[in-house]
Amino acid sequence: MISKLPRWVEYGAFVLALVAGFINSVGFLGFSHQSISHLSGIATMIGTSIADASFISTLHLLGVILSFLAGSTLSGFFLRGGALRLGRNYSRLLLLEALFILGAIYFLTKDALFGHYLASAACGLQNALVTTFSGAVVRTTHVTGIFTDLGLMIGARLRGEAFDKRKALLFMLIISGFILGGVFGTFAYSALMFEALFIPAAICLVLAVAYSIFNAKAGKQHSQHEL
Repeated sequence: MISKLPRWVEYGAFVLALVAGFINSVGFLGFSHQSISHLSGIATMIGTSIADASFISTLHLLGVILSFLAGSTLSGFFLRGGALRLGRNYSRLLLLEALFILGAIYFLTKDALFGHYLASAACGLQNALVTTFSGAVVRTTHVTGIFTDLGLMIGARLRGEAFDKRKALLFMLIISGFILGGVFGTFAYSALMFEALFIPAAICLVLAVAYSIFNAKAGKQHSQHEL
């Protein structure tokens, strides 16, 4: 059941969704209105570029999708499964995400396309950090599935089934975090351009440190209970 989720998961999901919304807004404003984590839109753009016989554009968009896949692959390699579990070294992947974002800043400020790929890899890595926990799908870099799940929950409630308020709260936190990240990203980009991405990079670093401390304390308490 979703009620088994510890509170830190909800806080973390909100902050990670904010990071993704921030990055996506910078990408939309700075990459010729191209999203970073919305692969359905990018796949559509690939189709239109193929129809327009735009070979270079097609290759670039394929590179963005493959970069997202590469980031997800890294998470899958290090986590060995997608279920959320305390004790896993999420901090290592958060640090790696921060490095990807910092690398993206370097290349984007030099008008190099490789920056797009690093930003996409960061989103793919983050989205794969947590896939499922007690039957709840947790995605933080896009909200299409979240809205779909909410609709299913509301429909089930209208049919007379119980409504999982905790699950709905988690989804609403992800949606609000993503939107709020878009707001902050828009203002930051207008003032700092691509250097605005230093903000989500710093957030990932803070999350990595915070999780490491929390994980160490939880492990210590568990050892004491066993004694």
